[in-house]
Amino acid sequence: MDQISNPSSCKREAVSLPDRRPAWRVWRKSATGVALTVIAAFAYLGFSHHRDARAVAPPAALPLVTVSKLLQRAVDTRLGFLGQFSAVDRIELRAQVGGILTEIHFKDGQIVHKGDLLFVIDPRPYEIKLAQANAQLQTAMARLAFANYQLSRAQSLRRNEFATQETVDQRTSDQDASAAAVEDAKARVRDAQLDLEYCRVTAPFTGRIGARQVSIGSLVAGSRAAVSPTTLLATLVSLDPLYLDFDMSESDYLTFARERARVGGPLADRVLIGLSDENSLTREGTLDFVDNSLDRSSGTIHARATVPNHDLFLAPGQFARLRVTVAPPAQVALLPDSAVVLDQSQHLVMTVGQDGTVTPKIVQIGELRGGLRVIRSGLEAGDRVVVDGLVRAIPGTKVAPEDGAISYDAAADGHG
Repeated sequence: MDQISNPSSCKREAVSLPDRRPAWRVWRKSATGVALTVIAAFAYLGFSHHRDARAVAPPAALPLVTVSKLLQRAVDTRLGFLGQFSAVDRIELRAQVGGILTEIHFKDGQIVHKGDLLFVIDPRPYEIKLAQANAQLQTAMARLAFANYQLSRAQSLRRNEFATQETVDQRTSDQDASAAAVEDAKARVRDAQLDLEYCRVTAPFTGRIGARQVSIGSLVAGSRAAVSPTTLLATLVSLDPLYLDFDMSESDYLTFARERARVGGPLADRVLIGLSDENSLTREGTLDFVDNSLDRSSGTIHARATVPNHDLFLAPGQFARLRVTVAPPAQVALLPDSAVVLDQSQHLVMTVGQDGTVTPKIVQIGELRGGLRVIRSGLEAGDRVVVDGLVRAIPGTKVAPEDGAISYDAAADGHG
């Protein structure tokens, strides 16, 4: 009853109870608050410093590029092609008479001259044949002499009326037959002599002979009329001069034909030639053949140049680059090929205006001349084109241009 009747005393006792929480919890709460205060202060100071630094940072420098105006130079118009050398003369040496091969007078790959002895086929059977033909000729000539005597005697008897006209006619016929037999015997002699000559195979022209296809002791088959299979002995090709064969596309042929008709001279007949391992065009030739029709399947026309080969360095089958000059020199605009950007099917160059702004322009390009690219259209004479630092020339941005120079390399253009 005492406790219920005096509730205020209980309330006071509850308030006056001491704080029994551990001391470390109180310390942690205080330390956390201090740390948050310090971090906030540092963050504020760092942000303020960064903001001040941004405010005072200098503007970024403009990218540096090298610009140049178009190089104007007088160059002639040329067409470039890829060709292949071939021999002017090429033959297969085949036996024209049969027999045993007894002699070979060359080494494989040797240069041989016209008339040099190459092969010998056993001539003895053909010497016998020639001796028989000569004997037949002698027999025929003896019969002709006797026929002449018989005719002369019949004619004398006929004048004295001791022989009839029929006898004279018979003797005349015998004489004609004997004369024909003599001519036939002479032909047989020439035929036997020809077979004997063909036992010695000689070079028909000067050139390089290939590998022999037979050996001494081989039985070769031959036929002058080639009515039966004959034995291939070797091949022979001429070396000086050589042909350089190539094909023109229809568009190139039209350019060539129009310029050739306009010039009306030998300008388009001169070609410059470079081998596959040469950087310049060091040889010359003469364009002396253009076919009379285009190939319907490929749309090209065959052409051929004749190239001197006095040092015998060139060989049939080699490939070479060639250029045909089709127009006299004229002023053209030139730029380094690295300054031209291919954008899908268009070619672009980057130009820099007076205020330093980069502007792309579409151009029409031509062939490489002197290590530079011919610019046919799309630029004006005063345009400043980026020739170095192209990766920094972004369209629409500003750059810091510095003047550069474009050089023409005549050595890279063959004979220039």
